[in-house]
Amino acid sequence: MTRMPRPKSTFGAIVELVVIVAFAIGLALVIQAFVVKPYQIPTGSMIPTLQVGQRVLVQRVSYHFSDPEIGDIVVFHPPKGADTTETCGLQPLPPGEPCPEPVDEPADTNFIKRVVATPGDTLTIRDGHAIVNGEPIPDDFIKPCGGTRGCNLPKEITIPPDHYFMMGDNRGASDDSRFWGPVPKDWIIGKAFFTYWPLDRIGIL
Repeated sequence: MTRMPRPKSTFGAIVELVVIVAFAIGLALVIQAFVVKPYQIPTGSMIPTLQVGQRVLVQRVSYHFSDPEIGDIVVFHPPKGADTTETCGLQPLPPGEPCPEPVDEPADTNFIKRVVATPGDTLTIRDGHAIVNGEPIPDDFIKPCGGTRGCNLPKEITIPPDHYFMMGDNRGASDDSRFWGPVPKDWIIGKAFFTYWPLDRIGIL
Protein backbone atom coordinates (compact mmCIF):
# COMPACT_ATOMS: atom_id res chain seq x y z
CA MET A 1 0.00 0.00 0.00
CA THR A 2 1.42 3.40 -1.03
CA ARG A 3 1.69 5.91 1.76
CA MET A 4 0.72 9.52 1.17
CA PRO A 5 3.56 12.01 1.73
CA ARG A 6 3.39 13.69 5.08
CA PRO A 7 2.39 17.35 4.90
CA LYS A 8 5.18 19.82 5.56
CA SER A 9 5.21 21.67 8.83
CA THR A 10 4.54 25.39 8.84
CA PHE A 11 8.15 26.00 9.82
CA GLY A 12 9.44 23.90 6.92
CA ALA A 13 7.24 25.74 4.45
CA ILE A 14 8.51 29.09 5.73
CA VAL A 15 12.14 27.97 5.43
CA GLU A 16 11.52 26.79 1.86
CA LEU A 17 9.91 30.11 0.95
CA VAL A 18 12.80 32.07 2.46
CA VAL A 19 15.33 30.00 0.49
CA ILE A 20 13.42 30.52 -2.78
CA VAL A 21 13.14 34.28 -2.22
CA ALA A 22 16.83 34.55 -1.27
CA PHE A 23 17.84 32.60 -4.36
CA ALA A 24 15.67 34.81 -6.60
CA ILE A 25 17.13 38.00 -5.11
CA GLY A 26 20.66 36.66 -5.43
CA LEU A 27 20.08 35.66 -9.05
CA ALA A 28 18.67 39.12 -9.85
CA LEU A 29 21.71 40.80 -8.27
CA VAL A 30 24.11 38.59 -10.22
CA ILE A 31 22.29 39.37 -13.48
CA GLN A 32 22.45 43.12 -12.79
CA ALA A 33 26.11 42.94 -11.80
CA PHE A 34 27.36 40.87 -14.71
CA VAL A 35 24.75 40.58 -17.48
CA VAL A 36 21.99 43.20 -17.86
CA LYS A 37 21.33 46.37 -15.86
CA PRO A 38 18.46 48.87 -16.16
CA TYR A 39 19.35 52.54 -16.56
CA GLN A 40 17.22 55.69 -16.44
CA ILE A 41 18.12 58.61 -18.72
CA PRO A 42 18.99 61.54 -16.40
CA THR A 43 19.38 64.48 -18.82
CA GLY A 44 18.42 65.67 -22.29
CA SER A 45 21.86 65.10 -23.82
CA MET A 46 20.63 62.16 -25.95
CA ILE A 47 17.48 63.85 -27.31
CA PRO A 48 15.87 62.98 -29.74
CA THR A 49 17.01 59.34 -29.43
CA LEU A 50 16.42 59.10 -25.68
CA GLN A 51 14.20 61.36 -23.58
CA VAL A 52 14.68 62.39 -19.94
CA GLY A 53 13.29 59.63 -17.70
CA GLN A 54 13.29 57.01 -20.43
CA ARG A 55 14.50 53.60 -19.28
CA VAL A 56 16.90 51.34 -21.14
CA LEU A 57 18.58 47.98 -20.61
CA VAL A 58 22.37 47.86 -20.71
CA GLN A 59 24.12 44.57 -21.43
CA ARG A 60 27.50 44.16 -19.78
CA VAL A 61 28.80 41.09 -21.63
CA SER A 62 29.69 41.80 -25.26
CA TYR A 63 32.54 44.24 -24.62
CA HIS A 64 34.43 41.48 -22.82
CA PHE A 65 34.72 39.76 -26.20
CA SER A 66 34.63 42.63 -28.70
CA ASP A 67 35.28 46.37 -28.87
CA PRO A 68 32.74 49.20 -28.96
CA GLU A 69 31.91 50.44 -32.44
CA ILE A 70 30.98 53.82 -33.86
CA GLY A 71 27.24 54.29 -33.36
CA ASP A 72 26.99 52.24 -30.15
CA ILE A 73 25.10 53.88 -27.29
CA VAL A 74 27.05 53.13 -24.12
CA VAL A 75 26.90 53.73 -20.38
CA PHE A 76 30.26 54.58 -18.83
CA HIS A 77 32.11 56.42 -16.09
CA PRO A 78 33.23 59.85 -17.37
CA PRO A 79 36.50 61.41 -16.20
CA LYS A 80 36.50 62.76 -12.66
CA GLY A 81 35.03 66.25 -12.58
CA ALA A 82 33.04 65.84 -15.81
CA ASP A 83 29.77 65.81 -13.85
CA THR A 84 30.49 69.23 -12.31
CA THR A 85 33.05 70.98 -14.53
CA GLU A 86 34.57 70.56 -17.99
CA THR A 87 37.97 69.14 -17.06
CA CYS A 88 40.30 68.13 -19.89
CA GLY A 89 43.43 66.13 -19.17
CA LEU A 90 45.39 68.54 -21.36
CA GLN A 91 45.67 72.01 -19.86
CA PRO A 92 45.40 74.53 -21.25
CA LEU A 93 43.28 73.09 -24.05
CA PRO A 94 44.27 74.61 -27.42
CA PRO A 95 41.38 76.64 -28.88
CA GLY A 96 39.40 74.99 -31.65
CA GLU A 97 40.40 71.47 -30.64
CA PRO A 98 38.38 68.65 -29.05
CA CYS A 99 39.85 67.53 -25.74
CA PRO A 100 42.44 64.89 -26.76
CA GLU A 101 42.86 63.12 -23.42
CA PRO A 102 40.96 62.78 -20.13
CA VAL A 103 42.17 63.15 -16.58
CA ASP A 104 43.46 59.83 -15.27
CA GLU A 105 40.67 59.04 -12.78
CA PRO A 106 37.02 58.10 -13.45
CA ALA A 107 34.05 59.75 -11.76
CA ASP A 108 31.67 57.75 -9.57
CA THR A 109 28.67 58.75 -11.68
CA ASN A 110 27.44 57.18 -14.96
CA PHE A 111 26.88 58.90 -18.31
CA ILE A 112 25.17 57.64 -21.45
CA LYS A 113 26.39 58.83 -24.87
CA ARG A 114 27.13 57.56 -28.37
CA VAL A 115 30.53 56.36 -29.59
CA VAL A 116 31.65 58.58 -32.50
CA ALA A 117 35.33 57.64 -32.80
CA THR A 118 37.48 54.66 -31.83
CA PRO A 119 41.19 54.10 -31.03
CA GLY A 120 43.51 55.46 -33.71
CA ASP A 121 40.81 57.47 -35.51
CA THR A 122 41.40 61.12 -36.37
CA LEU A 123 38.60 63.49 -35.39
CA THR A 124 37.37 67.01 -35.97
CA ILE A 125 33.93 68.51 -35.28
CA ARG A 126 32.03 70.44 -37.96
CA ASP A 127 28.62 71.97 -37.16
CA GLY A 128 28.23 69.32 -34.45
CA HIS A 129 29.04 66.46 -36.83
CA ALA A 130 31.92 64.10 -36.09
CA ILE A 131 34.38 64.01 -38.99
CA VAL A 132 36.28 60.75 -38.56
CA ASN A 133 39.33 59.95 -40.68
CA GLY A 134 38.29 62.78 -43.00
CA GLU A 135 34.69 61.62 -43.52
CA PRO A 136 31.46 62.52 -41.65
CA ILE A 137 29.94 59.52 -39.90
CA PRO A 138 26.21 58.77 -40.44
CA ASP A 139 24.24 60.83 -37.90
CA ASP A 140 20.89 61.83 -39.39
CA PHE A 141 19.31 60.99 -35.99
CA ILE A 142 20.99 63.85 -34.08
CA LYS A 143 19.54 67.15 -32.94
CA PRO A 144 21.47 69.91 -34.77
CA CYS A 145 24.15 71.75 -32.87
CA GLY A 146 22.77 75.26 -33.35
CA GLY A 147 26.08 77.12 -33.29
CA THR A 148 26.79 76.78 -29.56
CA ARG A 149 30.25 76.25 -28.07
CA GLY A 150 31.76 72.95 -29.19
CA CYS A 151 29.87 72.87 -32.50
CA ASN A 152 33.01 73.63 -34.51
CA LEU A 153 36.36 72.21 -33.45
CA PRO A 154 38.45 72.16 -36.65
CA LYS A 155 41.82 71.17 -35.17
CA GLU A 156 42.34 67.45 -35.65
CA ILE A 157 43.10 65.07 -32.80
CA THR A 158 43.91 61.34 -32.81
CA ILE A 159 42.04 59.08 -30.39
CA PRO A 160 44.54 57.33 -28.06
CA PRO A 161 44.82 53.52 -27.90
CA ASP A 162 41.98 51.83 -25.96
CA HIS A 163 39.98 55.09 -25.79
CA TYR A 164 36.60 56.02 -27.25
CA PHE A 165 35.23 59.47 -28.08
CA MET A 166 31.65 60.00 -26.86
CA MET A 167 29.05 62.57 -27.94
CA GLY A 168 25.41 63.07 -27.06
CA ASP A 169 22.86 63.10 -29.87
CA ASN A 170 21.66 66.52 -28.67
CA ARG A 171 24.81 68.10 -30.05
CA GLY A 172 24.11 71.62 -28.84
CA ALA A 173 23.30 70.59 -25.27
CA SER A 174 25.56 67.69 -24.41
CA ASP A 175 28.47 67.66 -21.97
CA ASP A 176 30.68 65.06 -23.63
CA SER A 177 34.16 64.10 -24.84
CA ARG A 178 34.54 67.38 -26.71
CA PHE A 179 35.13 69.01 -23.32
CA TRP A 180 36.65 66.26 -21.11
CA GLY A 181 38.22 63.84 -23.55
CA PRO A 182 37.86 60.26 -24.83
CA VAL A 183 37.02 57.47 -22.39
CA PRO A 184 39.21 54.43 -21.65
CA LYS A 185 37.56 51.11 -22.47
CA ASP A 186 37.93 50.03 -18.82
CA TRP A 187 35.51 52.82 -17.82
CA ILE A 188 32.75 51.56 -20.15
CA ILE A 189 30.02 49.68 -18.28
CA GLY A 190 28.06 48.31 -21.22
CA LYS A 191 26.00 48.83 -24.33
CA ALA A 192 22.40 50.08 -24.23
CA PHE A 193 20.41 47.74 -26.48
CA PHE A 194 16.73 48.01 -25.56
CA THR A 195 14.32 50.65 -24.26
CA TYR A 196 11.37 49.40 -22.21
CA TRP A 197 9.75 52.56 -20.80
CA PRO A 198 7.66 54.48 -21.63
CA LEU A 199 5.65 51.88 -23.53
CA ASP A 200 5.18 54.06 -26.60
CA ARG A 201 8.97 54.09 -27.12
CA ILE A 202 9.64 50.42 -26.45
CA GLY A 203 12.08 48.81 -28.87
CA ILE A 204 15.63 47.94 -29.85
CA LEU A 205 18.20 50.74 -29.88
